Amino acid sequence: MSERLEIDSGTDELLAEIRTRVAIITLNRPEARNALSNRLRAALCKLIKFYGDDPQVGSILITGAGPAFCAGGDIKSMNQSSGTAHVTFEQQRADLRVEQRTLTGALVAVRKPTVAAIPGPAAGAGLALALACDMRIAAWSAILTTAYARIGLSGDYGIAWLLTRLVGFSRARELMFLSERIDAHRAEALGLVNRVVPDADLRETGFALAASLAGGPPIAFGLMKDNLDHAVNSTFLESLDYEAENVLRTMQTLDHREGVRAFAEKRKPVFKGH
Repeated sequence: MSERLEIDSGTDELLAEIRTRVAIITLNRPEARNALSNRLRAALCKLIKFYGDDPQVGSILITGAGPAFCAGGDIKSMNQSSGTAHVTFEQQRADLRVEQRTLTGALVAVRKPTVAAIPGPAAGAGLALALACDMRIAAWSAILTTAYARIGLSGDYGIAWLLTRLVGFSRARELMFLSERIDAHRAEALGLVNRVVPDADLRETGFALAASLAGGPPIAFGLMKDNLDHAVNSTFLESLDYEAENVLRTMQTLDHREGVRAFAEKRKPVFKGH
């Protein structure tokens, strides 16, 4: 049986545990389709930073309790916005910038593999949260939608940047403007998710993938992410030069030596991040 350590997130709206070097974060507001309340969002921001920095964590798996991943912002609270009438636009803008940078901004910045396991609807900021992960596994019942146009919003939490890089210029506009409900198989065809599995297999498959990544070479994974991020805004020759520097760094690691030995000995390597 795998070692399991439950973590106090500070709220019952967010469950957290570490199992065999996988940090499992579960959004736990099933009665609200795991919509991002202020309390849930604040706890999630803290955990992403905490697990991103924890050397005992090899990968992060984010999922939702019940039949949903995350419905995005809490629309009920949006409808009760009279309490913020006294807050200036400049202060609201500053607060939102911090919220975005410490949530999806921090998740994109994590230098270890991140996986979203999507059991059901992922909408708006909830979709952005899933797209900010490195890989996504969706259950057959999953539904993805940008949703913003339906409530007269332009988008937030990096949705435009994430969508454009995943599906391209034209598809991103289609998904934003139409706010259609995309089923799991179409989402896979569009490149929004990596794999689709039966509902009953989602959590086991998602954990197995995250566990496999957690056993990988931490230094190499971090530099792979650097290479891929750099490639988005660089020329081919610039990317070649950047990769050359990073591959030389990984060649100097003990993990590389272990990988070579394991290959020669026909066994699974044991990477330690050195």
